[in-house]
Amino acid sequence: MFGIVNFEAFLLAGLILNITPGADTMYILGRSISQGKKAGILSALGISTGAIFHVIFATLGLSVILAKSALAFELVKYVGAVYLVFLGLKMILKKSEGAFEIDKLSTTTNYRKIYLSGVLTNLLNPKVALFFLAFLPQFIDPSYSQNSLSFLILGITFLITGTLWCLLLAIFSSKLSGQIRKNYKIKKWLDKITGGIFILLGIKLALFKR
Repeated sequence: MFGIVNFEAFLLAGLILNITPGADTMYILGRSISQGKKAGILSALGISTGAIFHVIFATLGLSVILAKSALAFELVKYVGAVYLVFLGLKMILKKSEGAFEIDKLSTTTNYRKIYLSGVLTNLLNPKVALFFLAFLPQFIDPSYSQNSLSFLILGITFLITGTLWCLLLAIFSSKLSGQIRKNYKIKKWLDKITGGIFILLGIKLALFKR
């Protein structure tokens, strides 16, 4: 139907890929543990928003540019890597201002920036675009005349399952870390560890080869 083949296998493979720890998982865990449930949820929604663009690009065929143009690929890759390193350094170098109070978290955290950071983290990762181009066509009948519709359906399906997983990850990780975050000194170190994770993700992205 709609030129899609082995849809059940696609769902299973997609679920396995979603729960496999990767850059998005580490990003959400870092935000949830160091800044709380709302920050984690917004990070997950930001990453999903970024993925929507990749689905649209793949559907329109624009992602092929990243697959075929070495210059475009390298440009997007290094911009994304620099952005992740910038986020990491910002968290590591952030100065403390007195005792941390968990009930004041909502007034000291810029949730809009957290959401936009999630969007950019995913949007500036060319590996995501290449993933959609490499993974989705395996479940599309090449003889189907409207394969862009097939791309769109599979992409949205993968996006929905991925978003649900990311939200669960954010909620449960923040609950487990809630008591830890009440201790200001531990919170400070969690911020630094999270910053280190972002830097490592940026370096990993910069070293990625097609």
